[in-house]
Amino acid sequence: MTFSVHGITVSRGIAIGRAVLVASSRMDVAHYFIEPDQVEAEIGRLRAARDAVVQELQRLRQDIPRDTPPELAALLDVHLMLLQDGQMSAAVRAWVTERLYHAEWALTTQLEQVARQFDEMQDDYLRERKADLEQVVERLLRHLKGAAAPITAPPRAPRRTEQLLLEDAQDAPLVLVAHDLSPADMLQFKKSVFTGFVTDVGGKTSHTAIVARSMNIPAVVGARAASQLVRQDDWVVIDGDAGVIVVNPSSIVLAEYGFKQRQGEIERGRLTRLRNTPSVTLDGQRVELLANIEQPGDTEAALAVGAVGVGLFRTEFMFMGRAGELPREEEQYLAYRRAVEGMHGMQVTIRTVDVGADKPLDDRRDAAHLNPALGLRAIRWSLAEPAMFLTQLRAILRAAAHGKVCLLIPMLAHAREIRLTLDLLERARAQLESREILHGPVKLGAMIEVPAAAMTLPLFIRHFDYLSIGTNDLIQYTLAIDRADESVAHLYDPLHPAVLKMVAGTIASARAAGKEVNVCGEMAGDPGMTRLLLGLGLRSFSMHPAQILTVKQEILRADAAKLAPWAQAVLESEDPAAMLQQG
Repeated sequence: MTFSVHGITVSRGIAIGRAVLVASSRMDVAHYFIEPDQVEAEIGRLRAARDAVVQELQRLRQDIPRDTPPELAALLDVHLMLLQDGQMSAAVRAWVTERLYHAEWALTTQLEQVARQFDEMQDDYLRERKADLEQVVERLLRHLKGAAAPITAPPRAPRRTEQLLLEDAQDAPLVLVAHDLSPADMLQFKKSVFTGFVTDVGGKTSHTAIVARSMNIPAVVGARAASQLVRQDDWVVIDGDAGVIVVNPSSIVLAEYGFKQRQGEIERGRLTRLRNTPSVTLDGQRVELLANIEQPGDTEAALAVGAVGVGLFRTEFMFMGRAGELPREEEQYLAYRRAVEGMHGMQVTIRTVDVGADKPLDDRRDAAHLNPALGLRAIRWSLAEPAMFLTQLRAILRAAAHGKVCLLIPMLAHAREIRLTLDLLERARAQLESREILHGPVKLGAMIEVPAAAMTLPLFIRHFDYLSIGTNDLIQYTLAIDRADESVAHLYDPLHPAVLKMVAGTIASARAAGKEVNVCGEMAGDPGMTRLLLGLGLRSFSMHPAQILTVKQEILRADAAKLAPWAQAVLESEDPAAMLQQG
């Protein structure tokens, strides 16, 4: 029977193959109390399970093939970091020693507590890191239970039906269908031939999505019950462009998707030839294409697609899973230095940490924060923790001695915040000078992601060397939309006239003042928005490396001068989306 399942598109393209089901790794845990004299034994079981999983992941980490995207290694590192989190381990032990829970019960109880904190996070990327913690706990549970890995046995030979167009089904490619996929699972599957994957859960910034984009593999996530509906060996089409999975397609449908797949392969081949092509419009306008990264090692992926620099290095990644223990100056300095040196003299924009009320570093929270998106986060949190902020600023200044560094401050809205930030930056520089520690100059930038900032641009232009428009938060705050709330997520609209006016106004004001300006949110990496942003005067885009060549192709085909009048018409329209489609 042919049927389709809809999900979220995270990596474009078409994949056709036989389904390999990855059984859910979630295990039922009994709830019972232990005797006081069993406490040490239970803690010993937990310790043995942790050590076994650490060794397992370390072996996978060491055996990573050279052609594996750096994102996968980074995600394995996150799992190892979570396993070795002292506070998490202490909390689990407390459930055993104080409540007399057995090991499995203690582990899942602590998971539930921490998972609630992740659910409350507004940032998509950080909220979806809950999946990493769940997968670590599930691996521990498997070792505690003595169970085998959740991956099912290789599929049997496919049923030969009239709908199969492939001559030899035994050699057909595979697609993965799972409730979720961990980085370790992906490494194991990398040894097989697979062309795409589908998961029941996840979003655009889940680890599955990150790896799919980095590997240019079609993927659909958030497909709800796909892993229950699809059977082993079913023929599956993953339409990464439409976010649709077609199961057991007819011969006609399969032929249509086969044609689309071949066209996509030809197009990708053409795109790779653009890697070294200068990003210049038809009328001679040079456009800067930068990469967004999360880890120092991501610079390899940026260079592979011809990025001319890093427009956004999210430093939150190294603050995650630390159980309140902040990364020290030397650790941060070495990470930033590695990224700077990895770009071989090209600019690296390092954004100061964006954590706070909705992204707690440990279990301490204030229940009064009913709307954490409006609470103590980003620069507000940094200014509230000056010792932490000074440590990060010193590390960034030290890294600047090794290459071109731009320092980016998130979520500024007030003149007082700007003054305090500038004062702390000078203090950090003075501390390094007093200790005779080598450091370098930085260009200072501000993110325009709060409507108040977009409406007081002269203040920002006066104090900063450049501006970076964070469209994700700007849209959220302008439209009063909680991106984590599915009931209103459909109202999250980058083409809302109010949003476009703020983006256009920021670009125009910065350019008039002779200041650099870029966009580093999702709008920058959306090829459907490229022509509009060019018409509005944007000449610097920053995005995930996997999106760069597609956006470059749009730029090479565009005439920026001719787009300007049309972009103004879109800006003044009551229905910009309709005009964008017509244009």
